[in-house]
Amino acid sequence: MSLCLFQAKAQNFWQRYWESLTAEESNDGSPSFIVYPTLAFAPETSWEFGLSSLYLYYANGDLNNRLSEFNAFTFYTLENQYGLWLDHANYGDKDRYMFLGRLRFQSFPLFYHGIGSNTPETPLALVDAQYLLWKEHFLRQVKGYFYAGLYTDVQNLPGPQFVDQSEESYTLPLGAEGSFNLGLGLSAVYDDRRNVLNVRDGNFTELSFLRYHPNLGSDFNFTSFLLDSRFYHKIGENNVWANQILGQFVNGNAPFHMLSLMGGESMMRGYYYGRYRDNNYLALQSEFRMLPFSFAKRWGASFFLAAGQVYPEWESLQVQNFRLAGGGGLRFLIFPQKDIYTRLDVAFTEEGPGFYFFIGEAF
Repeated sequence: MSLCLFQAKAQNFWQRYWESLTAEESNDGSPSFIVYPTLAFAPETSWEFGLSSLYLYYANGDLNNRLSEFNAFTFYTLENQYGLWLDHANYGDKDRYMFLGRLRFQSFPLFYHGIGSNTPETPLALVDAQYLLWKEHFLRQVKGYFYAGLYTDVQNLPGPQFVDQSEESYTLPLGAEGSFNLGLGLSAVYDDRRNVLNVRDGNFTELSFLRYHPNLGSDFNFTSFLLDSRFYHKIGENNVWANQILGQFVNGNAPFHMLSLMGGESMMRGYYYGRYRDNNYLALQSEFRMLPFSFAKRWGASFFLAAGQVYPEWESLQVQNFRLAGGGGLRFLIFPQKDIYTRLDVAFTEEGPGFYFFIGEAF
């Protein structure tokens, strides 16, 4: 095959791919599916190459049902790290059932800075291990927008290796030799959102607890409580003001990777996930979204501000220990009929910026 022919075929492929992304999809309740490449860079991974996919559908093809989604992401880095992420939010016919869950399998190092709100900026160690996480909610409608049901959590971290990253001495945390933990519990959810990937107006609140005990097969004995409340208010035709309060509270002897962790792509964007960790975590964020701009059909933006803190017990919760994060990002309307946007966010913290590229809003 000649070079010119190869270039022509490659150009036609990307042209068709772009047209498939920007084409108007039907509004008859039929599913939508997209696959797209990702590219990222971070000090602990070097260059990361990934592939994401998103499947959207309505139960029984009925537009009166809520929009359900499956999201898959796989990646490989130049440091020979790899992983597979699966997330889903699925609603049954007439919204009688709700299934929320996530699966993480990765051979992926994480920086360990210690435990507490005043840990050093330079990581103490790089923890290298294979890691499995699987969380699932099995919820049934009780009345109206109120749901209740079972909550399960499986986490396995076998044989992690702590590779020192600084000359500062530290004590290996609980769970440094590895562990398997199974948690069982209950969850209560109020959810009147119609589109979990881009909420225009509505509310979501989750109250959950998980119990981990050797009698259940866990290596450690502890309890975890979660409070997650989100409020969305539509302003004008296109703008949305979104707010979230998040709290996680751990009692007992939890391994270091199952403490309350701050940071990530959703809450406290800009902080490395697990940069700060302790028994308890309290955070809030507010975001103003323009979806889309008044002068554009498919382009929009958002601006956000967040504050969060980890602490060992309630008496240690102090205003001066709250960390701040904020930033903004661009939005592109990838599924016009289903009102789904891609987001490219840049977040700033006292320790530097963070970059995030995903389909769907952060919360």
